[in-house]
Amino acid sequence: MVLSPLYAIIDVQLCDARGIDPRALVDALLGGGARLLQLRDKTASSAARLALAEDLVSRAHAAGAQLIVNDRADVARLSGADGVHVGQDDLTVAGARATAGADAIVGVSTHDEAQVDAALLTDATYIAVGPIYGTVTKDTGYTARGLELIRYAASHGRPVVAIGVITLARFADVLAAGAASAAVISDLLEGDDPAARVRAYLKTARQGHV
Repeated sequence: MVLSPLYAIIDVQLCDARGIDPRALVDALLGGGARLLQLRDKTASSAARLALAEDLVSRAHAAGAQLIVNDRADVARLSGADGVHVGQDDLTVAGARATAGADAIVGVSTHDEAQVDAALLTDATYIAVGPIYGTVTKDTGYTARGLELIRYAASHGRPVVAIGVITLARFADVLAAGAASAAVISDLLEGDDPAARVRAYLKTARQGHV
């Protein structure tokens, strides 16, 4: 699978804290050219999660983009999402794929070389590594890993997604270290113009010939 270099994360809790409608944010991200997005919704009921996921999937697909659901393989399947992303304490990759569908994109979070090695034994579509620089939007229980973990994971041939306080200033370094894509959350809200921020990220990726 060829991943878009920018993996835009829509964190519902962060949106709520900043008074942002997740739907409006998705529209702006798509308008800026984002084509790989993830819905992270930790607080809503299952019914509310599904309703939001269905809405965002519809918007993403209309723009020719893919939308991944965090954690909930059942919501991913029911909403028609393109896949699911699981962490170390969630469903296994095999379990997530069995639930989301054989053709679903399945990503898995890893935080050290041992976890990367274990992920490589699965059929995960991509392997996420981090936190690269540390994170304030998600408590992983791990300290910042730096670019070396990207290099290690990328050396095995599976697409790698870097996550953890990725900013526009750090984006080129992350891609140069071997990440196929970088997951970005709060930095997409800098300047109050998410569409322009997406365009800036994609311009940086093009300049690096990614």
